[in-house]
Amino acid sequence: MTNIDNLKTKYASAISAANGLTELDAVRVAALGKKGEVSLQMRTLGQMSTDKKKVMGPALNALKNDLAALVEARKSVLEGAALNAALASEMLDMSLPVKTDTGTLHPVMQVMEEMAVIFADQGFAVAEGPDIEDDFHNFTALNFPPGHPARDMHDTFFLKPNENGDKMVLRTHTSPVQIRTMMSQEPPIRIIVPGRTYRCDSDQTHTPMFHQIEGLVIDKTTHMGHLKGCLMDFMSAFFETDVEVRFRPHHFPFTEPSAEMDVRYARVGDEIRIGSYNGKMGDKWMEILGCGMVHPNVLKNCGLDPDEYQGFAFGMGVDRLAMLKYGMPDLRDMFAGDGRWLEHYGFSPLLQANLATGLS
Repeated sequence: MTNIDNLKTKYASAISAANGLTELDAVRVAALGKKGEVSLQMRTLGQMSTDKKKVMGPALNALKNDLAALVEARKSVLEGAALNAALASEMLDMSLPVKTDTGTLHPVMQVMEEMAVIFADQGFAVAEGPDIEDDFHNFTALNFPPGHPARDMHDTFFLKPNENGDKMVLRTHTSPVQIRTMMSQEPPIRIIVPGRTYRCDSDQTHTPMFHQIEGLVIDKTTHMGHLKGCLMDFMSAFFETDVEVRFRPHHFPFTEPSAEMDVRYARVGDEIRIGSYNGKMGDKWMEILGCGMVHPNVLKNCGLDPDEYQGFAFGMGVDRLAMLKYGMPDLRDMFAGDGRWLEHYGFSPLLQANLATGLS
């Protein structure tokens, strides 16, 4: 029994004196490991008489349990101290100024935020939808006839049919979200839909993946005049100058009547100047977006009565508007992953777009 008391005193003192988890584990192994002193004492039980075994067995088990408990208690203390030391060394003073030279906001995200701010001021809410769509939401519900060119493989990324056998595509526009909204909400509806879209196209002004923003208004009184006023106000606010626009008749399957909107611009060297330049408007026109009154067939496909409801829709490319406003010569550079390009064209994430102090 004297030997057991000595072992307990020895290792209890060593456990208490351990200054780190590695040192503590070494003490544990020396006492309770396979070749530890307590383990070796346990192996001698088989050589003892029955009476002695009845005394030493419980005593050695108690010693083993006591030392294990002391190890766990000391381990908890040491882990707590290590955590406190780490927290102290890694502490961040939130009152210090933020470093603004470690990253920038991508121009596409900046322009999306600017658009959202302008349309929010006009009463639009933001709606979103999936990038992978079925044929019904992407084409059929939007009044695309079966033989329409947009359904061709060279224009659209087609995917494997889903479990129901529905043909699936990477959405070619954000208009499917308009369909989902009209089928799930009662008018009046007033939404914008920003997001990624996909088409088989790649050159200086086109990429296989690009960004669009569409707008939809459905109620009982909206007409073409409201559409024109909405878009004219948007263009002036977005380019932060007086902008001259014109509307030309066009054709889209999902709107009737349909129009394209152009903005007047001037080319100064390699730059495109929207609005006035040296007090004069430019002498050229650039197509900027498509729009029109929602086609009655689209309303019917969404379960709305075209004799009761009407509305307008519009869509524009976010990437191209970013190019026009901030003078980017090549659309493909936006997705090249070049940090130098982003450092040059990027925006501070701390400067939020707003109409009070300026969008950009």
